[in-house]
Amino acid sequence: MPKNILITGGSGFIGSELMARWLAEQHQLYVLTRKPDKLMSRWQQYSGQVHAFSRFSDLKATQLDWIINLSGEGIADRPWTSRRKQQLLDSRIDVTNQLASWLRHHEITVPVIISGSAIGIYGDCGLNSVDEGAVLAHQDFAASLCQQWEQSAMQLEGRCQRLVLVRTGIVLGKGGGMLKRLLLPFSLALGGRLGDGQQGFSWIHMEDYCRAIQHLLLNDQSSGVYNLVAGDEINNQQFTRALASVLRRPAFMHVPSLLLKTLLGELSGLLLTGQKVKPMRLKSEGFGFVYPDINVALRDLC
Repeated sequence: MPKNILITGGSGFIGSELMARWLAEQHQLYVLTRKPDKLMSRWQQYSGQVHAFSRFSDLKATQLDWIINLSGEGIADRPWTSRRKQQLLDSRIDVTNQLASWLRHHEITVPVIISGSAIGIYGDCGLNSVDEGAVLAHQDFAASLCQQWEQSAMQLEGRCQRLVLVRTGIVLGKGGGMLKRLLLPFSLALGGRLGDGQQGFSWIHMEDYCRAIQHLLLNDQSSGVYNLVAGDEINNQQFTRALASVLRRPAFMHVPSLLLKTLLGELSGLLLTGQKVKPMRLKSEGFGFVYPDINVALRDLC
């Protein structure tokens, strides 16, 4: 049965993929975006199913089945100046606060809300593996950003029957995200590890990400925090070797830590530290990954 779905962040890499799948299934989508006209132009063949707005005040009260809150500017798109940090915070927390206010104002309650977060919430875990039960003790900017995002999402609990917080790893998909940025340099044999390459690299194939979201929406028992990662506990060096092998190119280059710190400042920490994250809760609910192995995933995508 077609659903009424509100999605923030629908014009992004992940949101666009979810939209394409849901539109093909005949759902009605209400999309918060900074550029409604551009989004409507992109999805003009679904003009009767897509309703774009730039402010919640432009959206009339409507009965919703699902809300997917993924709004947030790209964390690695630019160096972390004070202004950029504020933009990253506002694009996540302000939008979440506005969503909660809109739901309260119209006294709307929905069956399920999924709100975004990221595995950066665990901070630098070194060589240790973590799951959803890990203590959140790290206070670098990325971890603090995710913690504040989740805290703001908790106010949505009163407006839904189930609130799900998804801590997403690096999403590998065609046409966007990290993989798109890496394909050219790796294809030119200019790929290589970052720093010592030992930092955890927790990833998920776009297909499994979308399947996991669908699982969480449809499973009445799903609520709380979930790690959206494949569970293939590799590091940056192993990922580098896997991508080079799939592309049949050498990857002898090495980007020293000092160079990254000089060029990117505080943002370099996002690339030089990492997490090995386990999707324990998804697995406990019987979710099966189509692409649990990095080599299989990259062969499919490349």
